[in-house]
Amino acid sequence: MNLLDRREMLRAVRRLRCPFASKALILLYHRVAELSSDPQLLAVTPARFEEHLKILREHYTVISLEQLTRFLREGKIPHRSVVLTFDDGYADALYNAKPLLERYDVPATVYVATGFVGADREFYWDELEGLLLRPGNLPEHLSLNAAGTIFQWRLGQSAQYSEADYERWRGWNVAMDNDPTPRQNIYRTLCARLLQMSEEDRENVLNAVRTWAGATPSCRPIHRPLSAEEIVRLSEGGLVEVGAHTMSHAVLSAIPTAAQETEIRESKTRLEAMLGRPLFSFSYPFGKRTDYTEETVAIVRQAGFRCACSNFPGNVCRGADLFQLPRVIAPHCGGKEFRGWLRRWFLGFRR
Repeated sequence: MNLLDRREMLRAVRRLRCPFASKALILLYHRVAELSSDPQLLAVTPARFEEHLKILREHYTVISLEQLTRFLREGKIPHRSVVLTFDDGYADALYNAKPLLERYDVPATVYVATGFVGADREFYWDELEGLLLRPGNLPEHLSLNAAGTIFQWRLGQSAQYSEADYERWRGWNVAMDNDPTPRQNIYRTLCARLLQMSEEDRENVLNAVRTWAGATPSCRPIHRPLSAEEIVRLSEGGLVEVGAHTMSHAVLSAIPTAAQETEIRESKTRLEAMLGRPLFSFSYPFGKRTDYTEETVAIVRQAGFRCACSNFPGNVCRGADLFQLPRVIAPHCGGKEFRGWLRRWFLGFRR
């Protein structure tokens, strides 16, 4: 048996053992907010989030990420343990999520993309939603040079997008197979393209879209990132831990090593300066296995983090890689459905 075959066999054995062993589940949230349009499926409403917390408090062992890493180092995991995390660093983490976390005494970690802290701008997926998927008129033709690739669209009738059109299609999201109008197709295509770009190339494309749409950079209150003062308030009391999520929310595998070093180390340095204490955890933006590399993991270790969260589904079992912890995206559903969903994860019957 060669080395690769042996490694694959060991992975298979671990997968078979995990359903019968003590395990944890790390939940990934992004936003706790009431949004009229959520094409990236990032938000859970405050009412639904409260239902989730009730279920977790009544039926599971809710622990912090720092506690989980300590248990993993000791080789033990509390029965039916769950960890809550949030990515990106929206202001609603402070105003909507934290009061509910305090009410139910549930710890959480909020990962902040530090380059957006206090900035009067939205994340690019939010800005594109505001430019493309809101009511209003746009030019009928869009031609873009996106890092050397030319894209062209004709909007046709959807150049005029009425309130009725918006109401009809505001439930659309990128998980759906169809694009009901060219606007949704432009949104889907640009989000996928911008994801792989450098920050400079991404900003060039956004500037071109703004110019075409006759818009200027702005930040809607409901999509606002946290400020430095709000990050300090978020961490007060010790229930919410703050972690680093790079500077620009870059796909780290798509940028050079030196740029990865800057994104990772600078995000840690800036947050530590704001908080006045060391950070112990990191979250890879987007977080699929293709969104970072072994080199990225090494940089995170060398930067002084003690663990890092990815974004591929799975339970956390004994022997888990502390720098590639799997997470499961929490569904936007009510308490009864959420309880059944959690139960399937702990029994090994995943959706």
